Amino acid sequence: MHRSGVGHKRHDIVRQVIEGEETVRDFASYVPIGNAVEKLETWEKRGAKILYLSSHRSPADVEKDKIVLRQHGFPHGEVFFRQEGEEYEDVADRIKPDILVEDDCESIGGEREMTYPRMRPESRAEIKSITVREFGGIDHLPGDPGKLLQLSSQR
Repeated sequence: MHRSGVGHKRHDIVRQVIEGEETVRDFASYVPIGNAVEKLETWEKRGAKILYLSSHRSPADVEKDKIVLRQHGFPHGEVFFRQEGEEYEDVADRIKPDILVEDDCESIGGEREMTYPRMRPESRAEIKSITVREFGGIDHLPGDPGKLLQLSSQR
């Protein structure tokens, strides 16, 4: 999340985004939410391959995402992004993760901005979706990737 969200309640952070708070667009200064790094490390140690989906389209902005991931110690994983003419669902269809963990996009329009609901039905049948509240973090998700597979559209 943007750095000015640190220390604020989730609904206040959502409001900051909606109101266009200055650091929302300072992608190079983003910080992890809660214990996200530790959670992803746990999943990786238990056999999960971690992939990231960037909101950016330009390689220069995606590079900022990679720098933020490294700075905060996130597990190594390829960072995917939308190519010319692609939307998020096209990227997910292309990479076909076993599990797609995404937030509910509350601050930018909700479900209509999410990846999973817009994917092709055949892809949705193959990929498990876990939806978390925007800026709510992933700390509450199980540490065992096998248990993640048992969840579907959890909040």
